[in-house]
Amino acid sequence: MLKASFYNMMSAYTSNRKYIDHCWQEIELKYSHRSRYYHTLAHLEMMLSELKNVLSQVHHQDTLRFAIYYHDIIYKPGRSDNEAKSALRFEERISKTSFKFIKECKAQIEATKEHKRSTDKDTNILMDLDLLILGQTPEVYESYCNNIRREFSAFPNFLYRKGRKEFLERFLALDTIYKVNYFKEKFEEQARKNLQRELENL
Repeated sequence: MLKASFYNMMSAYTSNRKYIDHCWQEIELKYSHRSRYYHTLAHLEMMLSELKNVLSQVHHQDTLRFAIYYHDIIYKPGRSDNEAKSALRFEERISKTSFKFIKECKAQIEATKEHKRSTDKDTNILMDLDLLILGQTPEVYESYCNNIRREFSAFPNFLYRKGRKEFLERFLALDTIYKVNYFKEKFEEQARKNLQRELENL
């Protein structure tokens, strides 16, 4: 699904099959890197799958889809510039096509750093999709926690626990974790239970 969807989308903006191949191979390589355990192609698949349920609410679908594919293309645990670099990599690749909404898509990618509520609904949908894992079953959430810890394996426990606690408390302090009604109704309650449980067990 991921590859076919990307090729179909790219084909609307370039007829250069070799360039589409190049872009896809980079995405596949980055998200399949041996250092990744959660920020993988499976993360993108989950986002795209759930996107189908809110597609009628999306103003510009391809901008959002490009943001999904590229929002974690650059990912190094502990770095604060992953989103900015991912946005730049998107611009570098897609500016060679006829796609016109480069600026808007970069802004969406960059918004996934802070996950603050946006005045743009498409951006809010992207951020909610990015947080789908928080509202999954306790078993799936536990696997996610283990995978995140594996990605941060270079960090000692005391540092990891400190950073993770800050992450959990920041989201639990929000009025709502999810910004769009569909996601709030479907995932909010379970997400809060999962985050609270993890916080108590740190």
